[in-house]
Amino acid sequence: MSEEAPVTPGWLGPESTWASGGGGMENVTMVTFPSAPALPPRYPPGVPASPELLVNPWDIVLCSSGTLIACENALVVLVIWQNPALRAPMFLLIGSLALADLLAGLGLVLHFTFAYLLRSDSAQLLTVGLVVASFSASVFSLLAITIDRYLSLYYALTYNSERTAAFTYSMLVLLWGLSLCLGLLPVTGVNCLGEESTCSVVRPLTKNNVAVLSVSFLLLFGLMLQLYVQICKIVMRHAHQIALQHHFLAATPHYVTTRKGVSTLAIILGTFAACWMPFTVYSLIADYTYPPLYTYATLVPATYNSVINPVIYAFRNQEIQKALWLICCGCIPASVAQRARTPSDV
Repeated sequence: MSEEAPVTPGWLGPESTWASGGGGMENVTMVTFPSAPALPPRYPPGVPASPELLVNPWDIVLCSSGTLIACENALVVLVIWQNPALRAPMFLLIGSLALADLLAGLGLVLHFTFAYLLRSDSAQLLTVGLVVASFSASVFSLLAITIDRYLSLYYALTYNSERTAAFTYSMLVLLWGLSLCLGLLPVTGVNCLGEESTCSVVRPLTKNNVAVLSVSFLLLFGLMLQLYVQICKIVMRHAHQIALQHHFLAATPHYVTTRKGVSTLAIILGTFAACWMPFTVYSLIADYTYPPLYTYATLVPATYNSVINPVIYAFRNQEIQKALWLICCGCIPASVAQRARTPSDV
């Protein structure tokens, strides 16, 4: 009777190596858990001891990123949860983004832990499903924030209404429902554990599953790009109208801050694309036979988007800054309390 194939830790296929060429491991740095010679052997006489556990350095990087992501976004979730004043639709969407990134960070840490301790297919499916659902909710939340910003400018007079709140709750239910469905696919049988030839660059997701996720991301990115273009047009049009009403030149402080706001939007969208686009394109053209180094080199930057999100969407917000100062030192600096909202805060 043939022996059962061992479960491979990490995000690679069962026969993958860590070298860039996919061949031998002569030049690969590996971390091992040292043995403790002072302790008695763990195995009964006659039972062969298992080899030392090898830890992929890239998995350590992903686990470290997950820890940082979880800590950052846990702070944002705590601030929004404890502050009753932060219940406007904008803060609900920021809280959704922080919660999604928090779960994604926890998923990365749990995947590392289970992969090297439990080494179980079931645990691997659960953690990969959590990571897929969390990152999907993060991207959907970014789209929802973009839609909210567009509506707040396009319908400036009627934005703060009960209808806006109902629309926001509907978006939250829809985005988390879709994300949960995407995360459940690997758990419910849409995986490549039974047929390794169908694996994608991220085991145990199938090539078709990753293709659907990648195409969906490209569509969402195109929609976000179009919305940000419209937001820039609205901001510039408002700035031009104010300039005509007050009869001042284009080099005034208001125009400068308006241009700064447009630049901020470009930085936000550019950061999002720089983090996710390499992995999205690579996962469309590659499969499990490609060198794992390329997978890790594109997957790690994608996780950095969840590190940057709290800085862009939460810590720059004046109300969240006030809440953070109250939690940390029980006071609000005058520079934070008196700062007026400008177009650069878009």
